Amino acid sequence: MPVRGIRGATTATANTAEAITEATDELLRELVKVNGLDQAEICFAFFTTTQDLTAEFPAYAARQLGWLEVPLLCGHDMNVTLPNPRGLPMCIRILLLYNTDRAQSEMRFVYLRGAKAIKSDLDSWRALRGAPQ
Repeated sequence: MPVRGIRGATTATANTAEAITEATDELLRELVKVNGLDQAEICFAFFTTTQDLTAEFPAYAARQLGWLEVPLLCGHDMNVTLPNPRGLPMCIRILLLYNTDRAQSEMRFVYLRGAKAIKSDLDSWRALRGAPQ
């Protein structure tokens, strides 16, 4: 069975365990909903946060949702020198690998809160290349 990648991102309101967990929970629930994901088919989830989020691991929210068999990993984004137009403070990102016969083009990425700016950047690249948005 093919493996597909699904991206998502959101922003936390503060560098607190509660804010990071709440934002991540919202993101994961939306990714599951819009893609019709079966938890048993999630191969792997890799979370990153910007350097300003250190109070909790985003993976904690996945465990609270019952993702007990899913391998999870957290890390920090690259520390690109600011100002950078693609940089976004207090950002939580995820890359899910998912077992599915569906095409990669059918996977829906989710960008919430301040991370909608990431989708705008991605849409600009797609427009330049004539790719569907």
